[in-house]
Amino acid sequence: MKHVRKQSMMALLMALFMLFAAACGTTEQSSGTGKDKGEGSSTPAAKETNTAPASEGPVKVVWWHSMGGELGKAVDKIVADFNGSNKDVQVEAIYQGTYDDSLNKFKASMDSKNGPHMIQVYEIGSRFMIDSKAIQPIQTFIDADKFDVSQWEENILGYYTFDGKLYSMPFNTSNPILYYNKDMFKAAGLDPENPPKTYDEIADAAKKLTSDGKAGASFAIYGWFMEQLFANSGAEYVNNGNGRSGLATESLLASDTGVKTLTWWKKMVDDGVAKNLGRKTADTKAAFAAGQIGMTLDSTASLKGFMDAVGGKFEVGTAFLPRMSDAKDGGVIVGGASNYILNNKPENEQKAAWKFIQYLASPTVQAQWHINTGYFPINKKAYDEQIVKDNMTKYPQFKTAVDQLHSTKLNKATQGAVMGVFPEARQLVEVAIEDALGGKKDPKTALEDAAKEITSKIATYNKTVK
Repeated sequence: MKHVRKQSMMALLMALFMLFAAACGTTEQSSGTGKDKGEGSSTPAAKETNTAPASEGPVKVVWWHSMGGELGKAVDKIVADFNGSNKDVQVEAIYQGTYDDSLNKFKASMDSKNGPHMIQVYEIGSRFMIDSKAIQPIQTFIDADKFDVSQWEENILGYYTFDGKLYSMPFNTSNPILYYNKDMFKAAGLDPENPPKTYDEIADAAKKLTSDGKAGASFAIYGWFMEQLFANSGAEYVNNGNGRSGLATESLLASDTGVKTLTWWKKMVDDGVAKNLGRKTADTKAAFAAGQIGMTLDSTASLKGFMDAVGGKFEVGTAFLPRMSDAKDGGVIVGGASNYILNNKPENEQKAAWKFIQYLASPTVQAQWHINTGYFPINKKAYDEQIVKDNMTKYPQFKTAVDQLHSTKLNKATQGAVMGVFPEARQLVEVAIEDALGGKKDPKTALEDAAKEITSKIATYNKTVK
């Protein structure tokens, strides 16, 4: 009997221990949910639920990023400089592969403590990151420190701001511009200092540039370009204010703007004045650098790469992204990625990550990042740095990118669409463009089919969020 009682008591104690451990684990894991995550709070939630005792030595911040190759070297230099000048915070930057790879690794780490303190996520992952309830909005730290953000680019902040709250810190930012071969323009009797501005003008120029085996234009099949052409025409990509007044529930891909845009694109291909070189932007870049095409669309961050590839064989011109002649007020959306601070780390570690983010956004660092990568400085004061002035003198074409950014009027269209299934949606858009350019479907049908599938995926996603 005593043995039975002893077993019963041990079982009861074990059950109580497991219950207590589960309760502690729940508190620790769920700190930062709801309002505790900074929604309606002006100080980090970790202060109440996830405060760790002070420890000796520097606070370590793990940063997951997706900058490989030369971009990765630029990141390593920034981190090394920060660590060399800070004794209280040390950053470990870890390359996680592509944006998709990194986001998938993050999803796998969400139920554990093995994830990073901060993570770089591409712009189309914004809705998911907010809905994940795993982040501490940057606005929380800005409000707590009364930090001055007036030096940061408004149009860049606009993309990552929802309901008046900045959720992440922009890092690598770009937008698309028109690249053109000035020598080909001269030979075709076109004014190289007056590049085309509208769809119709692009088509007319392409006809004149097409000769001797050279095509007037080529645009890679890239969903980002379609998103940008919508915004530049002042049109929204999804309903509910581009998903910013409320969760998007419907794709507007097959709207009048979408149909006119893809019809214009297809007609140039059908007329033989624009080449369809497929989805790989590298293929289109190579054709442009070889002087085989007269015009192309690409990121502002590709400018240095274009200049190096051309190598002086011809003069490269840059111009604003084209738009429909009857377009409303529009402009470009920022592309690239931003950094999020996760809320499942102790308060002192979140603050350490915020300190590093402030460093990343400083004029000196942004100037260095800009000249080494071609991405926009997010800090306007970076343009006052001598190295940026020298770089602008060396590459005057970049002024086009800056002017285009600053001339963009921030509205729901140019702020950019947000939806939880954006990566999948972008792929579906590219399939629709392929089907239209390849003659499998007419532009309207291709876009309607893609819009229907995107809308279905949005509905499924929204149910999981609710």
